[in-house]
Amino acid sequence: MTTATGSGEITAARLLELFEQMAVIRYTENAAHRLFLDGLVKGTTHLAAGHEAVAVGASAALRDDDYVFATYRGHHHAIARGATPEECLAELMSKATGVCKAKGGSMHLTKAERNMMGSYAIVGAHLPIAAGAAWSAKLRGSGQVAVAFFGDGATNIGTFHEALNLAAIWKLPVIFVCENNLYMEYTPIGSVTSVPNPAADRAAANGLRSELIDGNDVVVVHDTVRRAAELARAGDGPTVIEARTYRHYGHSRTDPAKYRPEGELEEWLARDPLKLARERLLKLGVEESDVDAADERARQAVATAVEAAKAAPDADPAQALVDVWADGSATWRT
Repeated sequence: MTTATGSGEITAARLLELFEQMAVIRYTENAAHRLFLDGLVKGTTHLAAGHEAVAVGASAALRDDDYVFATYRGHHHAIARGATPEECLAELMSKATGVCKAKGGSMHLTKAERNMMGSYAIVGAHLPIAAGAAWSAKLRGSGQVAVAFFGDGATNIGTFHEALNLAAIWKLPVIFVCENNLYMEYTPIGSVTSVPNPAADRAAANGLRSELIDGNDVVVVHDTVRRAAELARAGDGPTVIEARTYRHYGHSRTDPAKYRPEGELEEWLARDPLKLARERLLKLGVEESDVDAADERARQAVATAVEAAKAAPDADPAQALVDVWADGSATWRT
């Protein structure tokens, strides 16, 4: 296992773009929280505020045709791969203009035309699916890579171990990225896991490379995923990346996160992904006014998206089974 640090391969101009994308995700997450409190988001939602650097850094290192699979905490991945804040928020509000036309909701955001192959509510279920996509790419010789993002809790699920074993023996072009935010729902991962680093420490049992990285540093994430993708495309098989990060909200909308030790949240807020990116930009000589302008563009874009999503038509119940089955309907059942 190696511990990765940022190499500074991203230019200042590119880093400013990534900062703005992270800001868009952050404002979208905050908007989703407010909309829920206003009664406009039905059901549950799992916010990823604090995880932005993982999604944005990884996506920036991938090709457009690479496959991405995410968890129910997947808003950031959907946006990083091309879903707009408007269509994501519309999906959460059960609007016809939602990214899945109100059929997926918060836990199933999918943008297939951008190879964002879905968010999965069943913990760990998508890991072998990502391995399957990687196998397909290998058989076709397409040079594509599949990336599976998952939480620390999934490392104690059987499919995690099954997927790693399968990927190893077939040397599949797949990258497993653990977003370790220290908690599996409400339980500290360290209290129920036999090793300190639940993903990285277990890779060696399957003969896989692993990297333990700062998941709040978008440059570190980008550089690590880029190297892993290059190895995968060259036929050198999978990599397990464990990105240490932290969620700013509780597990879900019903969780006040009172189980967190006093001061822990504040310690992580001091290392907020947006704060770290801003500091990097200033060190690279970018004017603070330019960083502020990027942040304001993101804020305005999400404010516009919120109003557009609110004004969008509600989903038509008559369309509930359209696009669900292979033939576009459920007529085969009759």
